[in-house]
Amino acid sequence: MNMGGPSTIPEVGDFLYRLFSDKDLINLGVGSFQPWLAKFITSRRTPKIEKYYSEIGGGSPILKWSKYQAQEACKILDKTNPETAPHKPYVAFRYAHPYTEETIQQLHKDGMTRAIAFSQYPQFSYSTTGSTFNELWRQTQIHDPERKIEWTAIDRWPTHPGLVKAFAKNIRDKLAEFPEDVRGDVKILFSAHSLPMDVINNGDAYPAEVGATSYAVMEELGFSNPYRVLYQSQVGPKPWLGAQTAVFTKRIEEKAAGIIIVPIAFTSDHIETLHEIDIELKSDSDFPDKIKRADSLNDSPIFIEGLADVVSSHLKSGELFSKQLPFDCEIGTGTDIYNHPSEMFGDHYKGESS
Repeated sequence: MNMGGPSTIPEVGDFLYRLFSDKDLINLGVGSFQPWLAKFITSRRTPKIEKYYSEIGGGSPILKWSKYQAQEACKILDKTNPETAPHKPYVAFRYAHPYTEETIQQLHKDGMTRAIAFSQYPQFSYSTTGSTFNELWRQTQIHDPERKIEWTAIDRWPTHPGLVKAFAKNIRDKLAEFPEDVRGDVKILFSAHSLPMDVINNGDAYPAEVGATSYAVMEELGFSNPYRVLYQSQVGPKPWLGAQTAVFTKRIEEKAAGIIIVPIAFTSDHIETLHEIDIELKSDSDFPDKIKRADSLNDSPIFIEGLADVVSSHLKSGELFSKQLPFDCEIGTGTDIYNHPSEMFGDHYKGESS
């Protein structure tokens, strides 16, 4: 489960409208008027964002990579966890096809009665994973009122060894592209998607978990280089979590021996890596040759083995969700949501017992 992205240019408008309508992600502070304001914002932003997607090949590759990662992880699980095999991969996106409701409907068609909601946001935020699970709850009420599908959740995995080692390898590979005499002085900038400060000030777990991932990666690298954690993709005039990746990079680029930007909160390429970093940030730089981006996780075998291990550990644990998720829900805000994750996850079948 992930935010998703428009696979084609015609899908951009609907993607943006769903994104700006989501109060869990961006609360515009206008109450019931948010859908109306979301339509207005979408109409203004769609032409520009369509241009961006056209410049990276005509759409987001996130569906391609999500399907590939899920399929390959399931192949591994069939071998390592034969007691729960066969494992069937599905993708459910919050703002793009396949939508959550489409995936629930497909699960029913396939006769599935057991599913894991595996958040592809390694670091938890109520505005991302929380929003994704809230939508799963809403669509379950509509498309599975008898609760024939028993769900459990993987809601965070910020320091899993597979994730950490995959990032570390991609950073080492990129460091090797710099001359040996300056390699140890190259700055490593971990860049995560930013969030509005009102979300952070509500006690959201996100910045701590992004920091935990970044620290674990540097620990894997033996703290070989100086590093910082930064944030990108701010939208609108409200205060957002910083420092901003583009602003900070511009500030240090002249004196830096080199810079590697690491998309630490993303599990595959999409517009934030392919356009915002690779095109916008570099085109604004006076020293673009100093700046490199660590490859995204995409088809990394280390990462995919890590995904399988996360699921394997979850299946063997018997847990419905992490011990942190109830607290996340307790301090989170939203409408038409469950009060406790046990309302969504676990066996709630309302049909006749066999």
